[in-house]
Amino acid sequence: LKMESSGNHGGIQQLLAAEQEAQQIVNAARTAKMARLKQAKEEAETEIADHKTTTEHSFQRKLEETSGDSGANVKRLEQETDEKIEQLKNEASRISRDVVDMLLKHVTTVNN
Repeated sequence: LKMESSGNHGGIQQLLAAEQEAQQIVNAARTAKMARLKQAKEEAETEIADHKTTTEHSFQRKLEETSGDSGANVKRLEQETDEKIEQLKNEASRISRDVVDMLLKHVTTVNN
């Protein structure tokens, strides 16, 4: 009887040791998981920051390109508008001469 109880006692000690070892393994795994999560979060934040910087640079470059274009476009539009105004002035003065001539002819015709 005494031998059995001492054998059981040894078995309980082994169980406790195994449980303690299992708990250490779980704790180590949990610590490793937390460290990996922290690392993943830091990597994600770095990636986001890089992406944000790249996007901002790209946006600034596009803005500069288009503002340069719009400056050129504005200049071109001003030039085209000036040319149109000049054409219209010439046409108006030519038409007004024609109108005056026509009116004079009409007036002189009526007088005759």
